Amino acid sequence: MSLCSYETLKKLLFKLDPETAHTLAGFGLKSVVHFPVLLRYFAKKNFVTDPMLEQKLFGRRFKNPVGLGAGFDKDGEYITAMPTMGFGFTEIGTVTPKPQDGNPKPRLFRLIQEQSIQNAMGFNNKGKEYMLKQLDKLYFFDYPVGINIGKNKMTPEKEALNDYEILFNAFKAYGDYIVINISSPNTPGLRDLQNEQFIKDIFAMAKRITDQPVLLKIAPDMTPEDAIALCHTAVEAGAAGIIATNTTVDYSLTPNAKDFGGISGALLTQKSYELFKAIGKELYGKTLLISVGGIDSAEEAYKRIKAGASLIQIYSMLIYRGPALIKEINEGLIDLLKKDGYSHISEAIGADHR
Repeated sequence: MSLCSYETLKKLLFKLDPETAHTLAGFGLKSVVHFPVLLRYFAKKNFVTDPMLEQKLFGRRFKNPVGLGAGFDKDGEYITAMPTMGFGFTEIGTVTPKPQDGNPKPRLFRLIQEQSIQNAMGFNNKGKEYMLKQLDKLYFFDYPVGINIGKNKMTPEKEALNDYEILFNAFKAYGDYIVINISSPNTPGLRDLQNEQFIKDIFAMAKRITDQPVLLKIAPDMTPEDAIALCHTAVEAGAAGIIATNTTVDYSLTPNAKDFGGISGALLTQKSYELFKAIGKELYGKTLLISVGGIDSAEEAYKRIKAGASLIQIYSMLIYRGPALIKEINEGLIDLLKKDGYSHISEAIGADHR
C-alpha cells in the first residue's frame, strides 16, 4: 500500500472511533490470509530483505530489523499477515492467563495534532487458551514471533508470579522469545512489580520452566539510573534482552492528554530515545536490546541502532504513516548503512558506544 493510498484510507478510518478502526484494520488483515495471491503480492511489494539487514538472533533468522510492537495483535490473529506489511518479525499479546475485557470504554484516543495515541486498554485479550489455538495453526509458518505476557487485572500483586508461571508453562514450546510485561500503566499495581526482588524471582522461575529467551520490557518513566539498575538486575538474573520502552504517563507532554492511560507515538520519541541511549551505554554488548517508542523514520531507527538496538519496533506511528513506513525504514537503513561505510547492520549496532 502506497503512502498516497493509505492517506485516503486514513481519512475514512479517522472518522471512526479509534477502537472500531483498529477492529476494522484487523478484519482486513485476517481476510487477506485467505487469498494466497494477495499474500504473495503484498509481501513482494512491501517486504524488504537484504543481506545487509539480515541477522540471526535467538537462533532464528530475522530478514529485517523492523517488527510490530506488542498491543496491536493481542490474540495472535494476524501473524500470517505481518510479512505482507513488511515486518521482519512480530510480537503478539499482551496475553493473560484468563480472558479479560480490559478497562471501560472509551479507552483509546488519537492525539492527531501530536501524531500520538493514548490508550488505557488494560490487557483486553481472549486469554492463553485462545492464543495457543492461534499458534497451533502456524505449524508450517517460518517467521519470528515474540509472545508478550502479563498478569490478569484481578490477580493480587502478591500472587502475580503465579500468573506468569502459568504463562511460561503455556508458551514454553511456542514462539521465538517471551516478553515479561510489567511496565503497562493500565493494570493497577503492575508497574510496582518493576523492583529488584520481583525481577530476580520471575527470571529464576522462568529459567526453571523454559529454555525460551525471556526479555523484560520497561517503562519510560523511570530515571536513567533506576532503569539501568533494573536492567542490570534482569540481565544478571537471566534476561536474554531488554525492550525499551512501553508507553508514558508523562501527561505534561501535551495539554491534550487525558489524565489516565499511556501515551505513545511522536510525543514519546525523545523520551524513549534518551532512556534507551542511557541503557545502551551500560548494557550494549551484555544483552540484546530492542528499541520501541515513537520511531517514525529510517533516521530515528538508525539512531536507536547506533545506540545499541539490534531490533526496533513500531506501532503507533504505523497508524499515522501506514504500512509504507515499514518499507521506508528498511530501505532507508540500507542507504544510511552504506553512507557510513558499513556492509552489515551489525557494524552499526552500538556504534555510539564504541
